[in-house]
Amino acid sequence: MSFRRLHPEQPDGFEFTPENLEWAKKRIALYPEGRKASAVIPLLWRAQEQNGGWTTEPMIRYIADMLGMRPIRVLEIATFYTMFQLQPIGRKAHIQVCGTTPCMLRGAEDLVKVCKRRIAEKAHALSDDGDFSWEEVECLGACTNAPMIQVGEKVYEDLTPERFEEIIDEIAAGKDPKPGPQNGRTSSEPLGGPTTLTDASILERGSDAEALIAAAKAGGQRQEAAPARKSDEGVAASADAQADAVPAGGGEGQKAAASAETKNDATGEEAVAAALAELEKVEEKEPQLFTEPPAKADDLKMISGIGPKIEKILHDLGIYTFAQIAAWGPEEIKWVDQRLKFKGRIIREDWVAQADALASGGRDEYVRRFGKEPR
Repeated sequence: MSFRRLHPEQPDGFEFTPENLEWAKKRIALYPEGRKASAVIPLLWRAQEQNGGWTTEPMIRYIADMLGMRPIRVLEIATFYTMFQLQPIGRKAHIQVCGTTPCMLRGAEDLVKVCKRRIAEKAHALSDDGDFSWEEVECLGACTNAPMIQVGEKVYEDLTPERFEEIIDEIAAGKDPKPGPQNGRTSSEPLGGPTTLTDASILERGSDAEALIAAAKAGGQRQEAAPARKSDEGVAASADAQADAVPAGGGEGQKAAASAETKNDATGEEAVAAALAELEKVEEKEPQLFTEPPAKADDLKMISGIGPKIEKILHDLGIYTFAQIAAWGPEEIKWVDQRLKFKGRIIREDWVAQADALASGGRDEYVRRFGKEPR
């Protein structure tokens, strides 16, 4: 990696707008006590967006003070990750040209020549009018559609030097060029046209990911195929199906709390924050625990967020099976949370939903619900 340093000319200071400050406080609250530094990258990114796209020395000190970090630690992060721009960028566009091998083989060097001729001879320098800047970056992730550029959050693929110049002209004129492939194809299908999934209605329906993003922006609920969590009887039946799955000395049944279900079905940071706030209001309640290790214990490390150390702590508490964790409501979560000393971790990593999938259908059910293998 090339040596990166802060711009020699710095503003006098920096502080978040009231709206961004409120956002930053909510973001920090998502992390456990004593681990506020985990919010440094999202806070730096929001600050850079507020500051016209580049990171300053006063900004670094401001965020370090918010998170109780030494400024040098924040500086290390800002200079390591190249998504943080350390100098002013073009007012209208900062163009990132992918220079990794597939794009290079498909004409990225010609795009760089356009940048040098139209914007500035050297990367990171501003154009004469201050509207544009550019740099060469590593892989932008659409190798099949090489060569490509990125401008802000938009990517432009399948470029020719001529089309690239047209995009620059459109941005300069205040227009918003349509992103994506620039040669007529829809995504990454063969240049001769798709040979599979040729039903056009597929494109009209959109993807599951798009539906989730739309739901998160609307603050609503996910509309997905995954079934709701089981009722009290369903959880108990799943527990009975496992050898020794009902702990000795346990309670009268399994509790499925509607508030926990709402959290598992909701999307976005607001839902997590709301669930964490709810924990503060409830009284903790001891969950069902084994007084002795059962004949058959589950591998709790299959739950994302549980490693060998946390599994041992859970065993020491009397927690050995997925069915136990799947039955937790807010009160039981708070009880376990207090003893793990990782405030909010169970909520943020969705242990209950993961355990419910593993208890009801094992690895196959986990993959069906979450689209990935358990740990």
